[in-house]
Amino acid sequence: MTQLHALVTYVPAEYAEAVLTAMGESGAGRIGNYSHCAFTSPGTGRFTPLTGSRPFIGTEGQGEQVAEIRIECVVDAELLDAVVSSVRSAHPYEEPALMSWEVNGHRS
Repeated sequence: MTQLHALVTYVPAEYAEAVLTAMGESGAGRIGNYSHCAFTSPGTGRFTPLTGSRPFIGTEGQGEQVAEIRIECVVDAELLDAVVSSVRSAHPYEEPALMSWEVNGHRS
């Protein structure tokens, strides 16, 4: 049996499809006979780029707000590192926010 993880990231709305595709192509969102399964919801990301940052959006030292999409999916534990790597490659931010945790649910 394989342990499942939930994976969440936030991405500017115009990059959501690229990140969703990268996640699915690297194995995230597989549920039964389905692939690329995810849930998305809109929101507002807030951040302040600090000294030494190279922000994709915004200016160092100034607070910023961006229309973002929250993407959540499940990932088999053994694929988690590869999926995170693919998200980082497809994501436009210098440091994308990523969260994961084990969920109740196993794959045979």
